[in-house]
Amino acid sequence: MKSIYHVFALIIFIALTLTGCVQKKSEPGEVNVYSHRHYDSDKILFEQFTEQTGIKVNVVKAKADQLIERLKKEGENSPADVLMTVDVGRLTRAKDASLLQAFPDTGMLDNLPKHLVDEDSQWVALTKRARVVVYHKDRVEADELPDYEDLSDPKYQGRIITRSSTNIYNQSLIASILVHNGAEATETWANGLVSNFARDPKGNDRAQMRALAAGVADFAIVNTYYLGLLFAGPEVDKEIAAQLKIHFPNQSGRGTHINVSGAGITKSAKNIENAQKLISFLLSPTAQKIFAEVNYEYPILEGVEASRLVKSWGDFKEDTVSLNSVGAKGAEALKLADRAGWK
Repeated sequence: MKSIYHVFALIIFIALTLTGCVQKKSEPGEVNVYSHRHYDSDKILFEQFTEQTGIKVNVVKAKADQLIERLKKEGENSPADVLMTVDVGRLTRAKDASLLQAFPDTGMLDNLPKHLVDEDSQWVALTKRARVVVYHKDRVEADELPDYEDLSDPKYQGRIITRSSTNIYNQSLIASILVHNGAEATETWANGLVSNFARDPKGNDRAQMRALAAGVADFAIVNTYYLGLLFAGPEVDKEIAAQLKIHFPNQSGRGTHINVSGAGITKSAKNIENAQKLISFLLSPTAQKIFAEVNYEYPILEGVEASRLVKSWGDFKEDTVSLNSVGAKGAEALKLADRAGWK
């Protein structure tokens, strides 16, 4: 009997010890983030999150595709709890590669616009950015301002620049046109657009706007927040930005193409609760305001205002098509651009 009591006592001791270990593991006081975002706003927000919760944020930064490949290679052994990246195209790639999981608590998604949330609750937008037409205000008349479809019109020959079709922003723009107009019309459009390029695509969005100021072209396809970053840059960039204006295409129709930066909890996450807390914090009014003020992005929360500079560009109608449908067309968009000779 005595030996049986010893066995029971040992079992109880081991159970209590293991329970203690599990509790310790589930509340490690940290969250590991793989992030493609490289903005001051994020550093500020991570510091605020730690101050409020005591949870340490460990950040690994790299290019978006590198992070996705790293997650694939690391598999279930990956230390990452959260993937933060830009563009629905990359969020879709991560989801399609089974690198994300559904949020354990979807309550934080209830009041968000449905087109900015993954249909399976595996990712959520954190900010919005519009892909617009920026033009040189001294070389473009009001009646020349184009919708997206107009950019293929021969009257714009030699007047348009943008970055490569390998860039995810342009792939998603093409994908959105595929969703709305179908494959045949979009291919015809892409062929016409490429024939209107003033030069072979090169450089990032800020490079396109610098080229506008230098007289290389009259129109550029860029994301809105890059103009804000020009205004916030050195004096030479401020002078360039002052020469340019934003045009929001398709205001009489579906609205201007919107894309996002977003986040999801990784499939391999060990700190799931802390990952949920971090993403929920990034969706709070306080965090949304910092995204807006520091990085000139559009907040996704209703009632949170854009920065004064961004508001000065005016209100606009945005395309509310499901971003899941746009993300699903990404691979087709790239093939279409290749056929059109969009380098």
